[in-house]
Amino acid sequence: MLRILIADDHDVVRSGLRRMIEDHPGWEIVGEAADGQEAVRLAIDTKADVAVLDYALPLLNGVEATRQIRARSSNTEVLIFTMHDNDALIGGLLDAGARGYVLKSDAYQHLVDAIEAVASHKPFFAATVPERLLEAIGRGRSPEVSPLTSRERGVLQLVAEGHTNKQIATFLNIRLKTVESHRAAIMRKLNLSSFAALVRYAIRNNIVKA
Repeated sequence: MLRILIADDHDVVRSGLRRMIEDHPGWEIVGEAADGQEAVRLAIDTKADVAVLDYALPLLNGVEATRQIRARSSNTEVLIFTMHDNDALIGGLLDAGARGYVLKSDAYQHLVDAIEAVASHKPFFAATVPERLLEAIGRGRSPEVSPLTSRERGVLQLVAEGHTNKQIATFLNIRLKTVESHRAAIMRKLNLSSFAALVRYAIRNNIVKA
């Protein structure tokens, strides 16, 4: 049996994923998570073969959850399942160790193929991936597509969600001073001077939901 974990903060999306996966012979759902922190815990506890993660998860976004899953449950392959299609997302997920991604709008057409591919340790990317990104993938690296690193985007998400520096340090398993350094770098790189401006940037760039 192929052991699959699904993570999305919407019950109806998880329900749809569950039906599609359980209809496939030889596949089983071994865990469901509503946030990134829970997804990491379940990936480790269940030893899932494949984790299907929404990009815009609370607490830890899909990229940061991928980073932690790949570090702590290296046999678990990660497929990002998202409504967002942009260069920054693709570059970040590659850096974090995801094997591929599929758009939610293409779920019925591509999800089964995507899971089969990543379960076989093969990449799967939506057909809309720009040619320059595919070239970078072929060279084994992702291009610079965002002023922020994927870790800084994870910190930005948690800041915009209203978490304190101490909470962020706990969620990301990093030092408090490191969180403070990331926050300062984010404000400097984005040329922002207030918390409100930072939240607006996070919403406009699909880092948090409005």
